[in-house]
Amino acid sequence: MAQSPSVRQFQPSEWKTYKGLRLRALADSPDAFGSTLANEIERPDAQWAESLMAASQSGFDLPLIAFAENEPAGLAWAKVDGADSSAIHLFQMWVAPEHRGQGLGRLLLITSIQWAKARGAKSISLGVTCGDTSAVRLYTSAGFELVEMPRPLRPGSSVQAQSMRLEFHQ
Repeated sequence: MAQSPSVRQFQPSEWKTYKGLRLRALADSPDAFGSTLANEIERPDAQWAESLMAASQSGFDLPLIAFAENEPAGLAWAKVDGADSSAIHLFQMWVAPEHRGQGLGRLLLITSIQWAKARGAKSISLGVTCGDTSAVRLYTSAGFELVEMPRPLRPGSSVQAQSMRLEFHQ
């Protein structure tokens, strides 16, 4: 019997799974992220391990892994803004194509929002490529609003991205 989709925090020992999911996300959706597969694939294994270890100890990071059919199927990373502890940023949000449409993106998003609220944050923000995409529809349905004019996804890119933010009213 298959288990229901679930989301939990990555453990530091799962850095190989994190690396695999992140590289797969960049290969699958190259125009959805500020970084590129070419940049990330060059990172030594020690950096991948250190990223998750530091996140587990910082208290300012929430690296998430999603599961579907008992296998890793997605990820996201929420992080406290270094200059404003009342602001949370969400990035690296991705669900494997074969598991899309099962609610994993919503689970990742809800888990991140709940974490942000529990920290007393005033908002959570993210960047998303422009267009009528499933990502934009997901974020809009959760209450996120566009907050900036479109800009290039990364230097030299023709793909446009923009920021969205969800304000928490306490």
